[in-house]
Amino acid sequence: MIDKNRVLMLFSCLFIIMFVACEDDDATNDDSTPTALQTPSEYVFNSRFSEGESSVSYSGQVVRNLLINDIKTQCGTDAASGNPATLLSMMANDNANQSILSADGLTTIQTKYHDISSSHLNDRLDAVSDYVIPGYEANAGTLVNGWLNELAAAGKTRANGVRLDQMIQKTLWGSIAYWQGTSKYMSKIPTDDNTMSDDGDPYTAMEHHWDESFGYFGAARDYNTGYSVDDDRKSGPYFDSNGDGAIDFKSEYNFGISVNAAKRDIGAADGQVDFTKAIFDAFLEGRTLIHNQAAISDILTQRDIIVNNWEKVIAATVVHYVNDCIADMTELYESDSDAGPLSEGSANLNKHWGEMRGFTIALQFNDFKLISDADLKLLSDTMGLKPVYPADGQSTFDDYKNVLSTTVKNTLQSAYDFSDENMAGW
Repeated sequence: MIDKNRVLMLFSCLFIIMFVACEDDDATNDDSTPTALQTPSEYVFNSRFSEGESSVSYSGQVVRNLLINDIKTQCGTDAASGNPATLLSMMANDNANQSILSADGLTTIQTKYHDISSSHLNDRLDAVSDYVIPGYEANAGTLVNGWLNELAAAGKTRANGVRLDQMIQKTLWGSIAYWQGTSKYMSKIPTDDNTMSDDGDPYTAMEHHWDESFGYFGAARDYNTGYSVDDDRKSGPYFDSNGDGAIDFKSEYNFGISVNAAKRDIGAADGQVDFTKAIFDAFLEGRTLIHNQAAISDILTQRDIIVNNWEKVIAATVVHYVNDCIADMTELYESDSDAGPLSEGSANLNKHWGEMRGFTIALQFNDFKLISDADLKLLSDTMGLKPVYPADGQSTFDDYKNVLSTTVKNTLQSAYDFSDENMAGW
């Protein structure tokens, strides 16, 4: 007689074996687990939420970089015209028909600023209204708007030799592009959500803030591959990557600090710095880690590489213009020992001093900065508010050139650990 209990137990065991086998088979063939993205060579990332769609978006940053770049060009047109309207309109980006000045002579996808974005500069200056600039005792918005109106009324160069167009552009690079790209967006990364679409967009909040920082750095998306050497990034800031016969300002053009990074690489001692690669590689690696939802500590490691090297590029650029000013002063005295601010031979000194001073102002706008506030004040106090000329007296002239060579350069070298070779080569 068949034992019914044993039969039931046998069937139960067979059922369990079949169920477990099927479950193991499903696990073996499950392809729903996403494959980790490998770090790309170009700044191209697809959405995790919308198949086939890019997750990269930073049009507002592109148009602001363009406006800062082109306002300096417009300064040359409107200087002493008595009419600041175009300059102020560009600050507000309120003319939908305003042509992109950087597009002149090029075939471009976008021909007007509003083809890219209606974002403007004034609200970005409002965001840093609490930052008082040492030596000027005013914020960037007050200074820039005052300088724009002054330039339109009286010309690019003040009677005391200060080049207003240089001061305007460099202060804008610092207070808008540099501050937004470091202090604002990179400070959000530790607490940003990276699990879900940001309000239905094809990116997370963390992805978008990282991209916006990259947009302010200003590099083309093929910064490492479309340009074979740093000189290409510096002197030919655009490359038709897709071969369509037109330059896309949103992906195929280098702006602002990305160009300065290439310039400083060129002037550095061989093998000592590679700002272009360090910054771009960190943007690529960090964005890949974000896409793969990696540990926040790993992402922040890449963030720190970016914000520190971005600062070093600006500091190295200050060193470059300090060196230019010293050389200009030596040459000026030899050619005209009575030269003053508006003497014919003073043009180079006026230009380079404005660039030196403007980039020194820019250094303030990074909440992660390596240089101390005390050192920034020392630089400001030492550089002063205008160039010094032979007409100011030989001792005054020599003393100023000496403090540029000693106090200013020593302070920068100490803050950033720049080598003696780079301090001389830049």
